[in-house]
Amino acid sequence: MSTRDDGGVPANKIEPGKISSRRVHKGTIITVDTDTVRFPDGSVGELDMVRHPGASAIVPFVSDPLGDDPQILLLKQYRYAAEQYLYEIPAGRLNPGEEPAHCAVRELREETGCTAEKVEFLFTMFTTPGFCDERIHLFMATGLERGETAHEADEFMTVETVTLSRALQLIEQGVIMDAKTALGILFAAGFRASQ
Repeated sequence: MSTRDDGGVPANKIEPGKISSRRVHKGTIITVDTDTVRFPDGSVGELDMVRHPGASAIVPFVSDPLGDDPQILLLKQYRYAAEQYLYEIPAGRLNPGEEPAHCAVRELREETGCTAEKVEFLFTMFTTPGFCDERIHLFMATGLERGETAHEADEFMTVETVTLSRALQLIEQGVIMDAKTALGILFAAGFRASQ
């Protein structure tokens, strides 16, 4: 029987983690590193890891989320990697030193033109932890006030108002294919809009 160290790890186990890292690509948004890693069984191998600064996303409720079939805003946005338009909630990359809530508010205003009376943190998710360290911080916005959008040059999108029930149908039907959007809407519907 093994004893445990102070961290709750069996004493005869090696702590997994990075041994070394080599930068193989630096882009405008991401970098790619080849990391030498110690695995939980003590073996060592190499993994290519995409490094991302993180992002925030926000589920914007046009009407009271506790009301009868509230409305939310969705973006229909062209995504080159997907080779199609996708339905998404407003989201964007964190600027250096930027707080996730500030990023969510900024993206809501830039992409939909809206400001919110209340912004509530929902949860933080990993997008693809098998090869990327990106975390997206998800929020919910209520009490929206409309204004002017400020899209970036590479953003091609329209803003659509849909009922929450319709958004849930679009997830069930596989029309909403963006993971942060599907999870954000499901979380807001299941844990916030139903309270």
